[in-house]
Amino acid sequence: MNSNYLKYLILTVFLGGISLGLSSQEVFKRGLEQHSFIPKGQWITGVSVSYTQSDQNNYKFFIIENLNGDTYSFKVSPMLMYAFKDNMAAGGRLAYARSLTRLRNASVIIDSETSYDITNLYRLSHTYYGMAAFRNYISLGDSKRFGLFNELQVQVGGGESKLLNGVGEELTGVFERDYSLDIGLAPGMCMFLTNYSAIEVNVGVLGFAYHKTKAITDQIYVAHTRSQSANFNVNLFSITFGVVFYL
Repeated sequence: MNSNYLKYLILTVFLGGISLGLSSQEVFKRGLEQHSFIPKGQWITGVSVSYTQSDQNNYKFFIIENLNGDTYSFKVSPMLMYAFKDNMAAGGRLAYARSLTRLRNASVIIDSETSYDITNLYRLSHTYYGMAAFRNYISLGDSKRFGLFNELQVQVGGGESKLLNGVGEELTGVFERDYSLDIGLAPGMCMFLTNYSAIEVNVGVLGFAYHKTKAITDQIYVAHTRSQSANFNVNLFSITFGVVFYL
């Protein structure tokens, strides 16, 4: 018998035995089933608006006394996404925010011999950003009302702010211009109120952030700051709520 033929025969029997052993093993299944929670072709849109305002008149708190001033903040953020596949959607979000703080006077009293007075402090800021987002939805069992999602976010933004202190010849001010890049994950949960509207809540968990700031003081002194950070913790200050429409 030819030696090459004998080698081929032994190899065939060996591989056949391996194939038979693999085919005899039962295929392991975890029993996880994914249902169509957000069907392909749906548009997801919504807008969140927030406004806060406060006034202080002779306010006292701990070491702060005689606080007089007012502040407000406003933010609007529209969103538009499209489900290009069952339970998968991509789109973007825009946002604009404005805040104003006016402090007429305040006293910081540490003890009977140490105190500081702050007067005529004014700060105005504008921020704006654009965000690209991708979502993956997960249904909770057979429920069509409750579901989870994980959102990947890539955000680019900037802003301007000015800080003024004093009056007349003692007036001093700082003008700042900011730029930022943020990449992160924001898992959340949605609950449908009707067939077309839902309440959503999500929170930032991890991500990377880069910020750059240019500051000009009294139109003379120029300063630059840069910062990078990586966050792998739950950020409770990034929790957002909103009403979203699925069309």
